[in-house]
Amino acid sequence: MKSIFDAAAYEEVVARINNLNEETKGHWGKMSAAQMLWHCQVPVRNAIENKNTGRKGNLLIRLFLRKWLYNDKPWRKNMPTAAIARAQDEKDFAREKEILLGMLAELYELRNRKNWNAHPIFGSFTPEQWGQMQYKHLDHHLTQFGV
Repeated sequence: MKSIFDAAAYEEVVARINNLNEETKGHWGKMSAAQMLWHCQVPVRNAIENKNTGRKGNLLIRLFLRKWLYNDKPWRKNMPTAAIARAQDEKDFAREKEILLGMLAELYELRNRKNWNAHPIFGSFTPEQWGQMQYKHLDHHLTQFGV
């Protein structure tokens, strides 16, 4: 499984993002390219901030869905999105692209971080799983937009 913490995977994601433009249409779903870039910032921000929320994640999610986040099987199309990550309004493509690329560079620099707090929904991950989960989410949406 690829990880955003691997140089080749990180560079691949950056190149794919740079292949997007304002007019790029999704093959499924309702988001515009700008909204997708904004949406992808939410889990990246969560990883960068590494906040200790005191939550260990939802037990049912931890038992049944966690491995789905970082295995090699692609995610299905049109999966539900958490309310916090739903883009409600149109976004500025250039701004969202710049923000996401900056956040990804910051996350990549954290690749050797040893102490990761539990994800507020999915619970504890190893550093390797954090990187895999981030890559898989980005890959899912970049595939959605054909890049």
